[in-house]
Amino acid sequence: MTSQDHSSISPPEPATSEPPADGPHEAPRFSVDYLDRSVDPGVDFYRFAVGRWIERNPVPKDRSRWSGFDELERRNFELLRTILEESAGANGPQGAGPVRQVGDFYASAMDTERIEKLRFDPIQPTLRSIDALDSLSGLPSLLAGLHRAMVPALFIPIVHADRRNSSVYAMYFYQAGLSLPDREYYLHERFAELREQYRAHLEQALGLLGEGKDAATRDADHVFSLETELARASRARADLRDAEKNYHRFTPEELAHRHPHLAWSTYLPLRTARPLPYVIVGQPEFLDAVDRLLGERTIPEWKSYLRWHLYHSSAPFLHAAVDDANFEFFQKKLLGQEQPEPRWKRAARTIDSEIGEALGQLYVRRHFPPESRRRMQELVDDLRSVFRERLSGLEWMTPETREKARTKFDRFTAKIGHPDTFRDYASVAIRRGEYLENVRRSTEFETQRGMDRIGGPVDRTEWGMTPPMVNAYFNATQNEIVFPAGILQPPFFDSTLDDAVNYGAIGAVIGHEITHGYDDQGRKFDAEGNLNDWWAAADAREFDARAQRVREQYNGFEPLPGEFVNGQLTLGENIADLGGVRLAYAALLRRLSREPERRQTVDGWTPEQRFFLAYAQIWRSTCREGELRRRLAIDPHSPPPYRVQGVVTNLPEFSAAFGIAPGRPMSPPPEKQVTIW
Repeated sequence: MTSQDHSSISPPEPATSEPPADGPHEAPRFSVDYLDRSVDPGVDFYRFAVGRWIERNPVPKDRSRWSGFDELERRNFELLRTILEESAGANGPQGAGPVRQVGDFYASAMDTERIEKLRFDPIQPTLRSIDALDSLSGLPSLLAGLHRAMVPALFIPIVHADRRNSSVYAMYFYQAGLSLPDREYYLHERFAELREQYRAHLEQALGLLGEGKDAATRDADHVFSLETELARASRARADLRDAEKNYHRFTPEELAHRHPHLAWSTYLPLRTARPLPYVIVGQPEFLDAVDRLLGERTIPEWKSYLRWHLYHSSAPFLHAAVDDANFEFFQKKLLGQEQPEPRWKRAARTIDSEIGEALGQLYVRRHFPPESRRRMQELVDDLRSVFRERLSGLEWMTPETREKARTKFDRFTAKIGHPDTFRDYASVAIRRGEYLENVRRSTEFETQRGMDRIGGPVDRTEWGMTPPMVNAYFNATQNEIVFPAGILQPPFFDSTLDDAVNYGAIGAVIGHEITHGYDDQGRKFDAEGNLNDWWAAADAREFDARAQRVREQYNGFEPLPGEFVNGQLTLGENIADLGGVRLAYAALLRRLSREPERRQTVDGWTPEQRFFLAYAQIWRSTCREGELRRRLAIDPHSPPPYRVQGVVTNLPEFSAAFGIAPGRPMSPPPEKQVTIW
C-alpha cells in the first residue's frame, strides 16, 4: 500500500519464476561476472556493468520485465510460499491468528475446484444491485459499496494525512475510473491498436457475464465511450505529481452545490459516520466532468460501466474463463507477457496485498535477524551525517533557507525492517472456499479503518509497505524513510561483501530516499510534514533552474524509437537518484578515510570502481516492449539504463574512478553536469 505522499525506489513487482526442486534460489549477489568487458565504460557504462547479465536473462515467459529487484522478489516469494503452504496445512485450533488467517486465505486461493463451481456467485449480489439501478438517486449507495471494496469507479476516495495539517487524517478524492493504464492509452495515436483490442475484450467480458452478442456490443460501446470521456478530463500523469496543484479543500456543502448529480450529501454519510468539516479534492475539474457526464449520459450506459468495473476488479479471483481472458488482454496484449505466472505466486501476492502484516509477521520471524536492522541503522547514520554537512555547506542556498532545511532534516526519521507492532486482522473473516469474498472483506476492513480515522491523529508508527517487499519509500507528511526487511538482502545489502558494494547498492537507495525530502515536490513540505512554502524566493528560483537542467537531460533519453523519457514525470526520482549516489559515495570515502584498513581492491577493481559497478548492477533489467511503453507513460522512475547513465554522467567522481577523459559520452564537460544536493 502506498499513498501519493510516498516516493518509492521502484514500482512494486510480483515474483514469478519457479524455484529449483531443492529449495529457494540463492540471494542474487553483486558479481563482476555480469560485466561485459567488450563494452567501453566511457561509452556505455550500464552495458559495461551488466551486459553479460542481460545476455543471460531474457524476460521469463510469465513476466513482462526481469530485474535485480525481481530476482530478489523471486527468492522472497519462495520463502513466503513455504510459510503459506505450511500455514494452510496447519491443524491448529480455530481462531484468527496470523497463521490461521494466511493459511485459510491461501487455501481459498488454491481451491480452483471451488472457484470454478461458484463462477459469478461471489459478485451476484452487487450485479443485482447494479441491474436494479433505475435513477441517479440510487448511484451514491452503489458507489459507496464499490469504493469500500476499492473498485475505482468514476473516482476513488483515499484517507491519509492532510498535507497542510500532517497531524490529522483527511479524506481525499482523486481521479480514477479508467481500465487502461493511463489517459494516453485512450487519446494517443500510438495506442490505437491496443484500443481496438481493449474494445474487443470488453465485448468478450460482457459476454462472459451472460450478455448476448448485440447487448455485449452495445454495452462495450458504452463503457469505452465513458472511459474515453473520463480520460479527456483526467490530468496528465506528470501533472499529478504537483503536490500543491493537487490539493483543494472543499466543505461538503460546497461539493454538493458544485456537483448536484453526485449527491455528496448521500454518499459521504455512507462512507463515514464522522462529520466532515472538509474534504480534499486532487483534481476538481475531473469531478466537474464526472458530474456533467452523469447529467448527460443515460442510466443504461452507467449500468454497463459499473458492471464492467465490478467484473474487471474481480477477474483475477474468479473462474478460469474470466481469469484467462483477463490475462490475454491485460498481460499478453498490453504488456507482451507470454504466459501467466504460477497460481501460487499470484495468491501470495494477493495475500501480501490484503493482509500483508499478518504474512509479514510470519516472514520476519523466520527471515529477518535483528543484526540486519542494526547494520542498516549504521549505514543510515553514515548518510545522514553526510547529508547534514552537505546542507550546511551548500553554496547556492542562502543562510536563512539553509537553516530551515537543516531544521527539517533534524526531524527526519527512519524505519527499518518491520513495524514494532503488527496490524491486527482479528475482525476480518477469512474462510476457506471464499477467495473473492476474502479479498473483499480484507479490502473493506482496510478502507473502513481509514474512514474511521478521519479527523483523528496520524499514527506515526504505521507502515506503507509490507515487510517482505523489495522496495523502500520516503513519506513526505511524516518526513521519514522506510526500508522493509525484503530489500535488506543481496544485491542491495550483503554482509559478505566489502563496503564499496554495500554503499553503492543499499547506500545509494538510502541516499535516494533521503534526497526525496528535498526533490522538486519533497522540498515543498516543511519540518512538520506540512505543505508549506519555507523557501526564500531566490533559493526557489535557483533550485528550479537546476531542476530544469535535470528535466532537459532526461527528456533527451530515447528508450524506444520516437518515444522519450518524460523528464517532468520522472523529475523527482531523477533528482533522488543523483543526490542519493552523491551522498553514498561521499559516505563511502568518509568510511574508508576513517578506517583505512577497510580499503580493498577486489577482483582488480578499486573501492571507487566497485561502488559504481554495484550501483549499476542494482538496476540490471530486461523488459518487453509493451511493458516499457506502459512504464514510459505512467512510471515516475526512468527506465533502468538511464537511472545509471543519467547519474554517472553528472558525477566527475565517476569519470575519475574509471579514468574517463572529458568529452566522452559518459564524461560530458563540467558545464553540462548538474548538481543539486
